[in-house]
Amino acid sequence: MVEKFKEKEDCFTLSEAITEAKRCLHCKKPSCVTGCPIGNNIPDFILELSKGNMGNAMAIINEKSNLPAICGRVCPHEKQCQGSCILGVKGRPVEIGKLERFIADFDSSMNLTREKIPQKDRGKVAVIGSGPAGLTVAGDLSRMGFAVTIFESQSEAGGVLMYGIPQYRLPKEIVRKEIKKIAALGVDFQLNTPIGKALTVDDLMARGYDAVFIGTGTALPKSLDIPGVDLQGVVQATHLLHVCNSFNQGYIGKDKLPVGEGERVVVLGCGNVAIDAARTSLRMGAKSVTIAYRKTDAEMPANRSEYEEALAEGVEFLWKRVPLEVLGDSSGKVIGIKVDSPEGEQIIDCDRVCMAVGQRPADLIVSTTSGIETDSNGYVLVKERPFGMTTRKGVFAAGDVVHRPQTVVMAVKVAKQTAIGIAQYIDAIKLLEL
Repeated sequence: MVEKFKEKEDCFTLSEAITEAKRCLHCKKPSCVTGCPIGNNIPDFILELSKGNMGNAMAIINEKSNLPAICGRVCPHEKQCQGSCILGVKGRPVEIGKLERFIADFDSSMNLTREKIPQKDRGKVAVIGSGPAGLTVAGDLSRMGFAVTIFESQSEAGGVLMYGIPQYRLPKEIVRKEIKKIAALGVDFQLNTPIGKALTVDDLMARGYDAVFIGTGTALPKSLDIPGVDLQGVVQATHLLHVCNSFNQGYIGKDKLPVGEGERVVVLGCGNVAIDAARTSLRMGAKSVTIAYRKTDAEMPANRSEYEEALAEGVEFLWKRVPLEVLGDSSGKVIGIKVDSPEGEQIIDCDRVCMAVGQRPADLIVSTTSGIETDSNGYVLVKERPFGMTTRKGVFAAGDVVHRPQTVVMAVKVAKQTAIGIAQYIDAIKLLEL
């Protein structure tokens, strides 16, 4: 089964990467940079690649991104940098994502980058969570001269990168290599350390941290208020992906997988998580997988490329299907789902129903920390100045816990702004202490 989860897309060879890089026009007003949420200097790193200067290309990328091997794989390039490429008018934009991925992979395999680590005398920062936002804040602040410790509740760092995105889209060894680079900047990782239980934000402040960053994402899945959601055979998409990733890493046995061989699976929702859950179910041995979505394909939030790959793998899509009830037999096991369709009520026979209808933040940290305000849905409220600070002085937040579930690169963008806000705050506090 593990073979089915191998990375799907092949990387460029060196010759292919340089040939593709030479297609870049190096525009005076590069629309690709405008299309990149973090403003990566795309033409310059592509130019260095076209000349074979891998170290220079990596140095340019590192100016903006701490996670290039990850962003090069999972970002929706067709909606961002690549979708903005002027050559796309002729139908073939420069494959920017694959070039970024190639440079990052080449750098890791050849161990090229040797960054100078500044002395950690500017202040101490605690980062809660090691997903894209936490890793970005930690990397940026470490480069600025701050001593940073990441507190992660899981046994391995990476957050959604490690446990939420399937192996075939993002190999976990790639995540580990990117984390290793963050650690090489002097960032300390404290694993198996959930904040909000034995250790709280107040405890961290008492330990001498000048600021605390919350980057815990959206840990709790949403469900639907319909009959039958508690039946045996109903599973949350985030749980399905977490368990499957844990299986692929050898942490659990096959008997723990939430989808069995030969099962018929219906996934409710059509975001990226829903499509990940559908494609993962097929790889776990499902006989059939159907995505039922309440709107049309033009309105689905998932990336078009992910949708097309799911289609090619055999996932069926049913549009304008509003869930009404999960149906079960006398033993309480799922046998189907009733939906409202354009033709009236319809029953879709299945053995497993997978909920992929959104997520929300857990309140463990907020409930054990005074002074942190949230909106009515539990998302943490933050300020513009200093950027990212919550209503609790010295406590900052960014990523999905603030902005609702978004892409990896959007979490990186806001995290980078928040890192600057943290630095400004600590510098101001230190100045007042003189």
